[in-house]
Amino acid sequence: MRLFKVIILSAAVVLGTFTAAAQGTGKAQAGQTPKNESRDFSLGKWIEVNNAILKELSRSYVDSLPLGRMQRAGIDAMLESLDPYTDYVPEEEQETFQMAVNNTYGGIGAIIYKPDKNGNVIINEPYEDAPCVRAGLQCGDEIVEIDGVSTHGLSSGEASEKMRGKPGTVAHFKVKKVRGGASWKAGDVIPVDVTRERIVLPALEYVGMLDSETGYMVQSKFADGVSGAVRDAVHALKAQGMKRLVYDLRGNGGGLLGEAVKIVSLFVPKGSTVVSAKGRAAGADVTYTTIGEPVDLEIPITVLVDSGSASASEIVAGALQDLDRATIIGTRTFGKGLVQSIRPLPYGGQLKVTTAKYYTPSGRCVQAIDYAKRREDGSVEHIPDSLTHEFRTLKGRIVRDGGGITPDIEIKGKKYSRLTYSLVLGGIIEEYTLKFVREHESIGPIDSFHFNDYDDFVAFAADKNFDYRSEARAWFDEMKRTMEEDGIAEGVAPQLETLEKHLDMDKETFLRLKKDEIIPFIEEEIAIRYYYQRAGVRIHIRYDTQLHEALRHLDQAKRVERS
Repeated sequence: MRLFKVIILSAAVVLGTFTAAAQGTGKAQAGQTPKNESRDFSLGKWIEVNNAILKELSRSYVDSLPLGRMQRAGIDAMLESLDPYTDYVPEEEQETFQMAVNNTYGGIGAIIYKPDKNGNVIINEPYEDAPCVRAGLQCGDEIVEIDGVSTHGLSSGEASEKMRGKPGTVAHFKVKKVRGGASWKAGDVIPVDVTRERIVLPALEYVGMLDSETGYMVQSKFADGVSGAVRDAVHALKAQGMKRLVYDLRGNGGGLLGEAVKIVSLFVPKGSTVVSAKGRAAGADVTYTTIGEPVDLEIPITVLVDSGSASASEIVAGALQDLDRATIIGTRTFGKGLVQSIRPLPYGGQLKVTTAKYYTPSGRCVQAIDYAKRREDGSVEHIPDSLTHEFRTLKGRIVRDGGGITPDIEIKGKKYSRLTYSLVLGGIIEEYTLKFVREHESIGPIDSFHFNDYDDFVAFAADKNFDYRSEARAWFDEMKRTMEEDGIAEGVAPQLETLEKHLDMDKETFLRLKKDEIIPFIEEEIAIRYYYQRAGVRIHIRYDTQLHEALRHLDQAKRVERS
């Protein structure tokens, strides 16, 4: 996962926290259960009404009924009225669901790109040591056929589905090579067979030393087994001389509750309370305590969080904060204090259902007071202290509930322009990266790599169709449209025209203005194509102003402590 993209996309999708075994509030007004009616009677009544409606529609409706689509829409609408995290997962979506939960799937190990439905599938990003890499596929290679079927006419999703499959099966490709080899030249179409494997995307994306004494870990998800990877990473970093640990959970949307508990167990005494779950169903009230022996009880820990840190990330950050075991730095977390469990359904389906709210060791619930009211980036709106409650950490520090984990030290991340959002989300930078890879066989050592052909990127991007307006110009356009609808624009037409001229900026000029902001994204994308994801993290570290500011705070605190 590209870290700069995480910053931009982290709040877009936040995964649920699931109970280890699985590995709301109602909004409906009409149709609520009357007070004199039992829950069981009401349930039976509505099932009977639903069946009667379907039978009558089947018998009387003028056209044939799309029953499957109707039922799925009804189920989705019913669950949506409860909370954003309770979902129905039919059998045919299990593979996608398992990938979301456990970061695993059966396939060749690559991200593909298909800009044209009638064109070839392009290998956009092969994973390190993936079966496609061992078979000789490279970034920029174009897949012409998959198992004898032309990729022309296939959507990106259809092509991806054909490339996935049961581990051990073989995918037969015809590939237009981006570079020459021992027995072919660039542009030749050759056969390539790839044996599919169980691809496990690492939830612990990066482990390394930032300096002679600062260890650094980046974790993107709480997938099965990640706690063991964290344990091994801590041992490895200590062997390299680590004296303090920076544990980066920014953009981490959660995952398995059990893994969160095991990770906290690495740093606090055995028997410590990590989190409590409280629900309505029998057995839903559970207190999770540490049961394993810790790895280290003394090393200073800093946990980095932001508005994309949710669910299991908040369990870890909240527990380490409440137990006064770590310093939390960044911005307030997402505010998801709900636990989901998986329940089996007929015909191979599953129900991901919210069964409890969780509470940190001090007793606070990080669930946002109203999860429907959030900023555009998904973060919690400001909640006045009068609506929250005061709790105390193990050493007596005051912490509050009501919406996420509030950092001990607030450091805001870099704010990106609307132009950069457009370049990233519109795929312009990815497209350029593929062009770069075709034209450059290598880039040299990653730590000395710097992208120095921005003129080439500007020429490439200027020729693409995307929304390059500034934030101010977008606001102006909306204001002008509203004024025209209200009939008041004509009276201030000269002023609007003058303002519009000041805000108007051609695409190339704006791209050059934001050069310093855009280059890190280009460098990270390029680095990943030649040296895989870990190289992308190293580029990200180079430009991560929030991380560098956090390190300055830690250094200052260390100097004060010594004095």
